[in-house]
Amino acid sequence: MSSTVELTKENFDSTVTENDFVLIDFWASWCGPCRQFAPVYEKAAEENPDLVFGKVDTEAQPELAQAFGIQSIPTLMIVRDRVAVFAQPGALPEAALTDVIGQARKLDMDEVRKSIAEQEGQAQGSQGQ
Repeated sequence: MSSTVELTKENFDSTVTENDFVLIDFWASWCGPCRQFAPVYEKAAEENPDLVFGKVDTEAQPELAQAFGIQSIPTLMIVRDRVAVFAQPGALPEAALTDVIGQARKLDMDEVRKSIAEQEGQAQGSQGQ
């Protein structure tokens, strides 16, 4: 059984809403780097059974790719508590993926939300000028 979840526009929102830590691999079958990254991603999924590892086939789900402004694939995105805390194009080597997962696990989401709120506050403040 695969430890990754195929994400579609039908199950995407519920997956991200119902799980507090979701990794998303945006990929396509014609993309060489995506195929190289797939076994690395699968292995990480097996090593982190408490996290949800999702895959979005950008060919089958162009709306999802567009919604997130995915320009190049593979792109890895990490969503914690419905906040995208990491998004980076490119096939990560195993060590880098492990590192990114570790950093995302350590994030203090209260701090993240606070800094987002501050950024949004500043953006709204600067629009009022």
